[in-house]
Amino acid sequence: MLKRLLDYNDGEEFDLVLMIKNSQLRHTKNDKLFLVLQFSDSSGEIRGNFWDATNQDAATFSTGSIVEVNGKREEYQGRPQIKIYSMRVVGPDEGYDLSQFVKSAPEKIPDMKEEINKYVFEILNPTWTRIVRYLLKKWDKCFFDYPAGKSNHHAVRGGLAFHTLSMLRDAKGLADNYTQVNRSLLYAGCILHDMGKVLELTGPAATQYTPAGNMVGHLVLIDEQIMLAAQELKLDLDSEDLLLLRHMVLSHHGKFEYGSPKLPQLLEAELLHRIDDLDAAVYAITNALQHTEKGTFTEPIMSQDGRRFYRPKDDQALDNSRHLE
Repeated sequence: MLKRLLDYNDGEEFDLVLMIKNSQLRHTKNDKLFLVLQFSDSSGEIRGNFWDATNQDAATFSTGSIVEVNGKREEYQGRPQIKIYSMRVVGPDEGYDLSQFVKSAPEKIPDMKEEINKYVFEILNPTWTRIVRYLLKKWDKCFFDYPAGKSNHHAVRGGLAFHTLSMLRDAKGLADNYTQVNRSLLYAGCILHDMGKVLELTGPAATQYTPAGNMVGHLVLIDEQIMLAAQELKLDLDSEDLLLLRHMVLSHHGKFEYGSPKLPQLLEAELLHRIDDLDAAVYAITNALQHTEKGTFTEPIMSQDGRRFYRPKDDQALDNSRHLE
């Protein structure tokens, strides 16, 4: 079996065809140019610096380019990186496609779609179920193909649907335990909360923010989609049901400093925020641990305040985790 990017250990040299997931031209302290590059393939991604770069290099090795990289994996300040020996752009006639270099969610799309639809059947409120069904149908292809983020949690093909499904599973456990929870509202909130990312992001390969993503954001974008759906379905735009659903998506980041225009003011909205935060944290930590040797610490995880997490020597659970490919 051919080794992929994350299969190499520190000190090992390689020659691989990779995608540049992100490319940024920066200045050193001595005002020399260099490129900060994020390389990826279907196993994951690692950063590398291209020193003594020029403006032409920045144009050549741009985001989304497919390149052949000769280099070595090493560690710098606790994080893996690529020491680049040489690099060239792979031509379109060499038979490579961007989709080959994108990591996918660990569950199959048809399976995720079937399970999410089972939760949809449990949304008994007629306003919420009609809007959820309408928007799932409208954004079907993108919803099950897009990542849930550009670089943080669930930033893989199908990550948006996988994140949504994982949250629904958590929501079911909470609703089973706390019978006062409105299960229909919580399920509807889980399904819709991040659906605006189909408009915020460009897609699973070399993911970037769209102009609407940069200037409006997915919370407001999905609120707009909910209102457009309600108009199309001829629902009462002043109904409390519609107001509650809109509040769920608009408050799900939980804090003003995290981008929520409103703080949660419903029990279900507070649960949605906490489930979202929990699933993102579990994914980020698991993703780091799966590339960490037993008995050692992960690299610093920025989404977790730069903390490093320890992988126990006798760790069997992670080997069988569905987060692994």
